[in-house]
Amino acid sequence: MTMLADPMARTHAPTRAAAGTRDPRLDVFRGLAMFIILIAHVPGNVLALWIPARFGFSDATEIFVFCSGMASAIAFGRVFDTQGWLMGTARVAHRCWQVYWAHIGLFLTVAMMLALFDRAGFVEKSYVGMLNLVPFFDGAKGQMDGAQAQLIGLMTLTYVPNYFDILPMYLVVLAMMPVVMMLSRVNLWLVAGFVAVVWLGAQAGRLALPAEPWSTREWFFNPFGWQLIFFTGFAFMRGWLPQPPVTRGLLWLAGAMVLVTVPFAYFRLLDAMPELRVAAREIRFLTVKTDFGLLRYVHFLALAYLAWAAAGAGGWRLRPAGDGATARTLRQAVAMVEKVGQQSLAVFIFSMVAARAMGAMLDVTGRAVPVVLAINLLGFAALVGVAGVAGWFKSQPWRQKRPA
Repeated sequence: MTMLADPMARTHAPTRAAAGTRDPRLDVFRGLAMFIILIAHVPGNVLALWIPARFGFSDATEIFVFCSGMASAIAFGRVFDTQGWLMGTARVAHRCWQVYWAHIGLFLTVAMMLALFDRAGFVEKSYVGMLNLVPFFDGAKGQMDGAQAQLIGLMTLTYVPNYFDILPMYLVVLAMMPVVMMLSRVNLWLVAGFVAVVWLGAQAGRLALPAEPWSTREWFFNPFGWQLIFFTGFAFMRGWLPQPPVTRGLLWLAGAMVLVTVPFAYFRLLDAMPELRVAAREIRFLTVKTDFGLLRYVHFLALAYLAWAAAGAGGWRLRPAGDGATARTLRQAVAMVEKVGQQSLAVFIFSMVAARAMGAMLDVTGRAVPVVLAINLLGFAALVGVAGVAGWFKSQPWRQKRPA
């Protein structure tokens, strides 16, 4: 956050985000992240070998969190601007309440489904054990029997299994927003300092949250590290950070950064060249996912700049002009992805459940390439359908007056 715009001039200035306009690029890229996240969470999915995480330090998680920061600037920033800090804080608290119960519902649904799979005996494996949920059902060493201790931990967010850690991270970052908005009323450099100090605290191991009561394991997604990418997107949408110019020099620089990281991330190269694996291990502290290492941040900003430039001003390249069949098909495809991005919370929750069900289907049917592709396409179609249904419910059609 070093490229801050004039702090005194921007602190109270209304922005495009505050006015409530929505950039289509935001929803398109967030929608793409939803599809990638589904692919990544299906066990044994061959398509996971081709997601961005295999070729660079950052992945779809950065896209989701960055775009969530931008969307939050639109959804919540307007309330802070027009109705004051207290009402804005109340709006954020309401969203935190929604995310919290979404997390609880997601965990219980997946845990129930995996227990059902184990009882059905589709294959000779423990689906509960695959997500390390045995302590939830059977208790952990030194803890109360059964799910008693883990149920308390689940509700207090002190028991957060790895598969279920994105929403708790998002919840904590959201809770930091009122502090950021209060600091922004004084000076934007205070915002930059706060975000930087919190991120550095995570890198130093000083700021973290416990993931389970019987060990020293921490949340896989440390919110105090990941808030950096969230508030970067938030700052861009609020106008606190200026839009970078599209120049040939910056395009070459961003492209070089993306290409240079490939040898340190692509598993085939790492397997073929032990020297690269050693080098990747040496810079691990800069690429670690839990605390959001610095090179993940730099790599994502380079990718984001290239995607932003490729989409064109206002995202006009995402909607190709023309009446031809190809142009119409592309526009329809982009519209579906955009709809998924608009309903990202509902789609994300569904995808985390669907991914485990799709993995169980592959266990039964086998993982021949045509079968894997068919099940992935089925999952993609389900995401689009869930987005459509969620959008329909959000429109509250029962409140619309029908003609007599």
